[in-house]
Amino acid sequence: MLLALDVGNSHTVIGVMDGTDVSTTIRIRTLPWSTDELGLLLVQLLEHRGVTADDLHGAICASVVPSLVYTVQKACRRYLSVDSLVVGRRLRTGIRVRTDNPREIGADRIVNAVAAVDAWSGSIVIVDFGTATTFDCVNKRGEYVGGAIAPGLRISEEALFERTAQLPRVEVARPPSPIGTNTRHAMQSGLYWGYAGMVDSLARRCRDELDGEARVVATGGLASLIAPECPTIDTVDQHLTLRGLALLHARNS
Repeated sequence: MLLALDVGNSHTVIGVMDGTDVSTTIRIRTLPWSTDELGLLLVQLLEHRGVTADDLHGAICASVVPSLVYTVQKACRRYLSVDSLVVGRRLRTGIRVRTDNPREIGADRIVNAVAAVDAWSGSIVIVDFGTATTFDCVNKRGEYVGGAIAPGLRISEEALFERTAQLPRVEVARPPSPIGTNTRHAMQSGLYWGYAGMVDSLARRCRDELDGEARVVATGGLASLIAPECPTIDTVDQHLTLRGLALLHARNS
């Protein structure tokens, strides 16, 4: 089995992969771990899911937090006895990146494109609901051509709470009605329906800019919450990034 680590700004998703199938996933907060802290945490969490170091034949990491890449590699080697490939370090992706500066593109965005191109033909728009919400566009030739970056839903909620004197912190959830009858529901309405409208509109614009026929795929922590209210989104795939990591490991091993 393969250990796949998607290190995001807020959370890290750990997947144990059997080929491109996901055997189990673990979600933890992204923190400035030391090597030993992360190593012991991985061992304990994996053992809790019935996975030992002997079950693993390798590891691969995509990180948008550069300072943690070395920690992940060293923790995997010291505590799990596996070497970890790192996305962005001369790995063959099979994806041609046609942007002004390909090195600017986050590792997770390329991984998502790899997984999407493997799963579907034609042009694709990938909406990843993370700390930031990213829109990544692949043309019908399988080339990554760019996208858009918007503040994530939780960032919007935190900003609303921190920049106002009387508004409370609220749970990010679907309110009972677009018309809130109290402050909490009014805030949830603005966050939820407003965000769904932004995502749907921007995804549609990206699709139209490609060829008008692109498949729109959603992934990330809040995809299942927001996607049902976005008619433009065709598919929700919570494990898109993990499957992309597994594909990249197979291509570079």
